[in-house]
Amino acid sequence: MFACSRLCYTPNHLAAMTLDLFQTVPQIEAMSAELKAERSRHQQQLQEALELLGSALDVQALKRKIETGKTTWLVAGLESGLGERFPLPPTPPDFYVVATDGSHIDIDRHRTASCYLINVGLVALRYGENAQAHLSNSPRLYSSKEEMVLSLPSSGNRGEPLRGELLGVKRGAEECRRLCDLVRQRAEPSPTLALLDGSLILWGLTGGAYPEAVVQELLETGLLACLGELQQLAERGPLGVGSYISFPGNTEVVNALRVAVCPVEPVDCDRCSREGKEKECERMAGLRDRDLFAGLLKPGERSPIFYSRSSIVRKYYGRHEVCFFYLNVDDEIARVEVPRWVVEMGQTDLTHALVYDQCRRGQGYPVVLSEAHEQAVLTGADRERFWEMVEETMVKKGMETKGSAKSDSKRTRWI
Repeated sequence: MFACSRLCYTPNHLAAMTLDLFQTVPQIEAMSAELKAERSRHQQQLQEALELLGSALDVQALKRKIETGKTTWLVAGLESGLGERFPLPPTPPDFYVVATDGSHIDIDRHRTASCYLINVGLVALRYGENAQAHLSNSPRLYSSKEEMVLSLPSSGNRGEPLRGELLGVKRGAEECRRLCDLVRQRAEPSPTLALLDGSLILWGLTGGAYPEAVVQELLETGLLACLGELQQLAERGPLGVGSYISFPGNTEVVNALRVAVCPVEPVDCDRCSREGKEKECERMAGLRDRDLFAGLLKPGERSPIFYSRSSIVRKYYGRHEVCFFYLNVDDEIARVEVPRWVVEMGQTDLTHALVYDQCRRGQGYPVVLSEAHEQAVLTGADRERFWEMVEETMVKKGMETKGSAKSDSKRTRWI
């Protein structure tokens, strides 16, 4: 038991509380040795994968093997081959590039007011003879009872609270909706790239975390509805629509190679029993698609088109099925996702050319997305000032603004 009820911290006490880095030196050295050995194994795996990629694979047989197989990991759907390389197409002399990005302030149950805010950054860049740039952001506050929940008519109007992951999905739909507005506002149907940040696949809705009605409602009235509008706009003039993923961690193409080397057909991971033997597929486990294409693609080149076989895409996306390709943007391998209709309408080359052009102008990352992020970002100071403004306004209206004790303690310095 302490001799007094008050803790007093002296400079010596504070010095003793800092991290003793000297104790970590041998741990860092051991980690470095492990990483060196792992990199050596990784290079051997990569070399084997690249040799397989360059071999005369029977693509049609592999397609059938993928479609009939049962794996415990996600495998890319094949449009053509795996190791083809597509050169950089020419960039049109005059074109538009538009993008949106967003951030939000979530509902905070420790605050008096129940509300959330979505801020969308909007950027429209015109290149060519009449070059222009328009940058702005559009914050919107949601506070009504109807806006706090996702109404589900198919479930007797039962509501699902819009917070956390679901609020992120709503924000993504709003970003896509504002992207439609930017495309619609272009002065004439010049070649245009409309770009989003991150994946078109709403991974947060997978895995059974939410009721079926929630997933269906968010997709059909949100992202997929907006992609439908963009498809209609694409009929008026050349339009590439896609999302950009920097430094992707996906493994679907590598997993297609793992299926290729499996000696069992049909492939069935759940029933695979090779006790005492190394599984052929394990020789490539740990590789990522970006590793594969970093060893294959030259700067500006893209991979073949693949398509996602994820359960959420196959069940809900329909004509907006997510296709993707990998692109060497000099400093890294990026993943570009596009709806199926972009490929079918012959806009893959336009998307390829303009995404690369944006990365070249942005020193490895699309400048339009970088600017959209800058317009959308909410700092910690922004968030705190937002709540201060909410509380100040409530006080002016003669309303009580008492939050939780936890909220109060976070804003009070005790030491």
